[in-house]
Parts: sequence; structure tokens; C-alpha cells
Amino acid sequence: MTAPRAVNIQGAVFALMVTLLAACATRPPVTPSPTTPPSPTQPRPEPPRPLDPTPVPTTGTSPAALPGWDEEDHLAAFNAFADGCRVSRDSAIRAQCDRALHIRQTSRPVTPSMARAFFEAGFTVVEQETADGRAGLLTSYFAPEYPARRTQTAEFDMPVLAAPAGWRRGQTLPPRAEIEAAPPTETLAWMRAEDLFFMQIQGSGYLTFEDGSKARAAYAADNGQTFVGIATPMARQGLLPQNGTSGEAIRGWLAAHRGSEARAVMALNPRYIFFRLDPDDGGDPAGAAGVPLPARRSIAVDPTHWRYGDLVWIRADGGNLAGARGSYQGLVVALDTGSAIRGPVRADLYMGRGDAAGEEAGAVRHPLRMWRLVPRR
Repeated sequence: MTAPRAVNIQGAVFALMVTLLAACATRPPVTPSPTTPPSPTQPRPEPPRPLDPTPVPTTGTSPAALPGWDEEDHLAAFNAFADGCRVSRDSAIRAQCDRALHIRQTSRPVTPSMARAFFEAGFTVVEQETADGRAGLLTSYFAPEYPARRTQTAEFDMPVLAAPAGWRRGQTLPPRAEIEAAPPTETLAWMRAEDLFFMQIQGSGYLTFEDGSKARAAYAADNGQTFVGIATPMARQGLLPQNGTSGEAIRGWLAAHRGSEARAVMALNPRYIFFRLDPDDGGDPAGAAGVPLPARRSIAVDPTHWRYGDLVWIRADGGNLAGARGSYQGLVVALDTGSAIRGPVRADLYMGRGDAAGEEAGAVRHPLRMWRLVPRR
């Protein structure tokens, strides 16, 4: 989620693909049921759902009591934790981090059974609860990849702008429409309007120029305006059907109406993100915690309820969007945040980079349960 979110990095957030504004080589922590390929989606707010009937492990018990624990890829989870745990400021988590790094240094290779034993010996579990006791929400985000140009063309007509000189976090600048009408800063690249809009929702992305060179557009600043999703107003205005406000549908409409019509719709979201261009190292972007996000093993969370480096078991069943996978469960590490990620049972799962990750991320809107893994003292 970076400052707001690294792949949000504005927080940012394929937190809610458009209602909200970033890899393990081993098996991911998900158990998706086969469905038709999903497409990027802009979910709309809905009432909280009841919890699934899965028995709740007693607080203070071993992670072995978690639903689905036996099917987990413990080694993938161990590697994700070991890679990101040094960001934690909690002394107990740092102590477990030292254990993990020692195991990694002295055991070559670390085996799945060793990884499982590490978690079961070092942690107990506590389920997090919402204020009303109902299910929370899992969404997903990704690191998009877009074509870009060094100079303006009829198609690539929207500037990727650098941060304003002297910008300070929390500073309020003009809304999107005014910035686009009179760009106040240096232009770093040129993009299609709809691509730039979606990249600003994500908070960062990867650009490929006409000569084949690549760069990462990283979050650098924002205008301090509140994010407003455009899916619901587009449906209300009859621009899209009520059940057809997927990210793919929104992007298609914006592309088909490129120009004043599309800009008027995008202006409904006054928030604007400025960028900087960094080299593309071929890896995943860093989240707000400052470390690269392991695909499918890292989440953006609300920092008022979670800390970077926290180890979390997520269980999310029954997505309601077209093309949704059946379930997501497994151990993940809190490494990011986002402006729309709020509450104790709210997570944004980083799916990876590129189109395939974006297609899956867009169909994630699942009722969620979360367990904090608490270090044993």
C-alpha cells in the first residue's frame, strides 16, 4: 500500500479495484475452486455477511487448530515471514524473526516439516473480530503493467506527473480535474487516460516504452483529496449496468469515451497520485513496510489494528463477484496499507504483477475471518 500503498501503494489498494484506490515460487496459500477466468472488478459496498460455520480455535491454542492448517504450504509461509519479519517493531515478533533467520542460516534446506514446527512451537492464535461480530472483507490488488510513451500522442495523452516541489504528506492540493487541466509539475511519461487512472488507484505500476525499455512508476505524492470510487455513480448514471461495474467494464467504457466524457467521469474521483520513475528490477514492488511484497503471501491492513510484520491466518470463502474463486486461506504477512483498508477484519491480498494477477484480483470480494499469530513468550 509505500506511502499510501506501494502497490497502493497508495495504500494503496487493489483494495477494491476501483472503489479503492502491489512471489513465492512455491504453492500459494489459496485453495481456489475451478471457475471461469475472473475479470478485474470494482466491488460496491454491501452489508456485512454472517461468519462461516467453521469452528473457532480457542484463543491461545496452537496454529495446528486453524481450519485448513494441514493443507497449508508451511514452507512458502515460512519464507514469506522470514523475508519480511525484520520490519516489525514488536520485540516478541522480532525474537521469532531471529529464530526463523537462524533456521534458514543453519538448515539447508529448510523442510516443510521444519517450517510447520516453527509456527506451531512459536505461536498461538487469536481470532480478530468486527464490532458487530460478523464477517470482515477480503479484497485483492496487484502491480499493473502498462504501455507508455516518452512523448505525447493522440492516444497516449495523459501525463504521468512528478511530485510537486516541497510536497508534505497531508497537504491538500487541487482536485483531479484542476490538476489535469493545468499540470503543475514535470511530466515523466505519457499514458492512456484509463491506464493512468487505474494505475493511480493501485498507487504504482510498471511501464513499458515503445523502445522496449521498462520502468517502475512508484508512488511519490498525492493531492490530499478523499478517494471516491466511480463504479456506483457510473451505474446510477446508466453508463454501466448495476451488475456490470467490473474493472474491465469500467476500463472499456473509459477507453471508448476517451476525451471529455471519460475525463468527466474520472473527475468524480478527486484524488490524484504523483509518481517517480525507478528501474524495473523484474521483482515485486515494496509495500508500505518498505520490503518487496511476496505474491499471495502479503496483505495490506489497517495500521490502527495491525503492525507491519504481523503473521496472519486468513480464511475467506464464497466470493460474490463474477468469476470469483471459491476460497482463499493461508498464512500471510502484514506488509502494506491502503487508504480504504479500515477495520480489524479487513485485508487486501497482494496477488502479484501483470494481467493474470489483475484478472484474479478483480474478482476477490470475499467474506473474511482473520487470526493473529501471537508469539509465545
